[in-house]
Amino acid sequence: MLFTVEGVQAYCYTGGKAFNAALPTVVFIHGAQNDHSVWGLQSRYFAHHGYGVLAVDLPGHGRSKGGAKLTVEAQADWLLALLDAAGVHKAALFGHSMGSLIALEASQRAPERVSHLGLLGSTYPMKVSDALLDAALNDEQSAIDMVNIWSHSSIAQKPSFPGPGFYAMGGAQRLKQYVSRSNPEQKVFHIDFSACNSYANGEQAAKAVACPTLFIFGQRDMMTPPKSTKLLTTTIAHSKVVMVDSGHELMAEQPDAVLDALLGFMKA
Repeated sequence: MLFTVEGVQAYCYTGGKAFNAALPTVVFIHGAQNDHSVWGLQSRYFAHHGYGVLAVDLPGHGRSKGGAKLTVEAQADWLLALLDAAGVHKAALFGHSMGSLIALEASQRAPERVSHLGLLGSTYPMKVSDALLDAALNDEQSAIDMVNIWSHSSIAQKPSFPGPGFYAMGGAQRLKQYVSRSNPEQKVFHIDFSACNSYANGEQAAKAVACPTLFIFGQRDMMTPPKSTKLLTTTIAHSKVVMVDSGHELMAEQPDAVLDALLGFMKA
């Protein structure tokens, strides 16, 4: 589904159902160098079970036009403008990695518009190494390769991978390459990583969270390891934490476990 946000075309996947703003709305927000498709199972299930779904392509990613936003704050403003364009007053925000920072920031900027907050593969500060920032700027394919290796646990390599017929690492690599091709004028990976690295309002935003909050972490996540998440989980003291047996790409490696956690969270 296409919307006009800040004067530019924005795409949202609606889960195979026509979007209905009268239903409880769930917004899915992807991470760096990704698009809406990382939420394939979760977004489609919610759409077919009583929810209005907006799985966004952030600006400059996938089918959304315009330049990639340079900061988490700018992306949060864009997200709230998207809700306006869709006619949604209040929504649950589910964000992965960079998307979790966007959801967190949006919840501070407009707390009355966020009913639930789901933060997956999240941490704060979300620092990015100088080596990875440099690779994302000057040798993007090497950056894609590094992140792809670090984001997956060994389960993705086995014949018993929970998505029969799919190869998680191959799919993730092709998606990041597609995002690069869809916006050749910008170094989107570098922009995204720089936004994560420079975001400085996470603790203040976490202190302001009053809505129900769920963290989902991968036990074998090397990008945002569980041990790094204490600041967020202790600051949002009323939050619930769910651990799944995966790396950073937990929606792909443990799609059913992630779906069960999110659905249970919304129904609690």
